[in-house]
Amino acid sequence: MTTLETNVASAAERDEGAVAPEKAVRWSIPLSLLACVLLAFFDKISIAALFSDVHFQQAMGIDFDTTRLGILMSAFLLSYGISSVLLSGLGDRIAPLRLLTGMMVVWCVLMLLMGFTHSYSLMIVLRVLLGIAEGPLFPLAFAIVRQNFPQHMQARATMLWLLGTPFGAAVGFPLSLLLLNHFGWQSTFFAMAILTIPVLLLVRFGLRGIRVEAKTGNGPDAGRARRASRRELLTSPHFWLICIFNVAFLTYLWGINGWLPGYLINGKGIHLEHAGWMSSMPFVAMLFGEVLGAWLSDRLDRRAAACFIAMAGAGAGLYAVMHLHTPLSVIAAMSVSTFMWGIGAPNIFALLAKATHARVSATAGGIFNGLGNFAGALSPAVMGALIAFTGNMDSGFFFLVVMAALGCALLLPLLTRY
Repeated sequence: MTTLETNVASAAERDEGAVAPEKAVRWSIPLSLLACVLLAFFDKISIAALFSDVHFQQAMGIDFDTTRLGILMSAFLLSYGISSVLLSGLGDRIAPLRLLTGMMVVWCVLMLLMGFTHSYSLMIVLRVLLGIAEGPLFPLAFAIVRQNFPQHMQARATMLWLLGTPFGAAVGFPLSLLLLNHFGWQSTFFAMAILTIPVLLLVRFGLRGIRVEAKTGNGPDAGRARRASRRELLTSPHFWLICIFNVAFLTYLWGINGWLPGYLINGKGIHLEHAGWMSSMPFVAMLFGEVLGAWLSDRLDRRAAACFIAMAGAGAGLYAVMHLHTPLSVIAAMSVSTFMWGIGAPNIFALLAKATHARVSATAGGIFNGLGNFAGALSPAVMGALIAFTGNMDSGFFFLVVMAALGCALLLPLLTRY
């Protein structure tokens, strides 16, 4: 058993329990992070709305080349995952408000440059740079909440900024399409750059005065302590079990995002005019799951158990979907599945906080987030290959069921400890 594992619980109480008593907690912190995550998600997906735009294709000189269009998203995802792992440690060394301000300024400049770009190669470079610049965001948000909220409130605080991803999808695509249809493809980039200004002001106001440096320090002793904590982190089996569980957890999310509408239409024979609104119901259920899961977990403080139940419920719901045939029953079972997954979303970050040292919050969050997103992004491709090989849409979703079962098995050693 490592030093990290034997001392992390008491260290967490010492480092975090006194950080912010409940009456002193500022909810402006996660709300500011929510605005930041929303903006980052807008920047991330704005390119997808342009794939079918003829003027954008002509400007890039690629026509409707689906492979090269897809690379514009893949280039971002690859650099984002790598950056999340390699640059997350910056959040343990640089004051979070200063680091976040610098990141947002870079996002703004990159979006402006994309709006002026008429070269496919240059657009690829800018997308890679955007991925690098956004990579540390989730680890940094995790570290900020970790070090400014007591343990019994961390799931709720995490849930608030995590909602930026589903809300970003719900708002970002319509906003990008509205701008595209009325003002042309360049306006989508310029609008995102302009939006950076009010969000940056909100972040500067909402995160003012947070005292991360007081917990980590900046002297040689603090540096040695951080290096020791990092070594302990990288040799902790519990940390790696949580990271691998997150791979299974995000495999489910990416798989559902990539294949749910197609599965409803081609796998279950639900008519296209119904699939549009029906396919949104599971994601609404996911939002409710995140809210309920955060509230219950903060009250009970059983993070590993909450993640285990959430993943098991998500897998069981998908397994039920595969054996149902009427549209209503399929959507109901799918919504139960996504609702259960949502319960686990804020809890997995709270579990990571409980199992790691506060000194290396950003490093732990970066490895955790980068590996999970990098591996999880392969899920749609694996599912597509399975469907093509078997000729059966259910085979792709059975892959998610198997991954859910593996994820639950990984959490078994952690159930009684966290």
